[in-house]
Amino acid sequence: MSWHAGNADDDGAQDGGWLVGRFKAGRADQLASDDVEVKWARLAPGSRDDEWTPPERQTSLCVLVSGSQRIRFREGEVVLRRSGDYVIWYPGESHTWESSATAETTTITVRWPSQVRG
Repeated sequence: MSWHAGNADDDGAQDGGWLVGRFKAGRADQLASDDVEVKWARLAPGSRDDEWTPPERQTSLCVLVSGSQRIRFREGEVVLRRSGDYVIWYPGESHTWESSATAETTTITVRWPSQVRG
């Protein structure tokens, strides 16, 4: 079969919302990819991560679906407010984030190339 259909909440449940990536091999081969990782995130109102990520080895693109999200970088920040707002960051960048205090926030993040999680 040359296609696959599923549900982002279900298919990403074991991997923190990540749907597609190298790390799916052996468990969900139809979602394994060496080229790209895709994450579907539903964040409860007031969700946040104040810990800086380690400098990332990949390029990441985060697109807002609904709600709002503030993403902080070492040298600035961006607030995604309107559906379709996005931010892209490059290898070597660290970030923290905080979602809307009053509404569920949904984002899609695409990261490339895929890395094996360890």
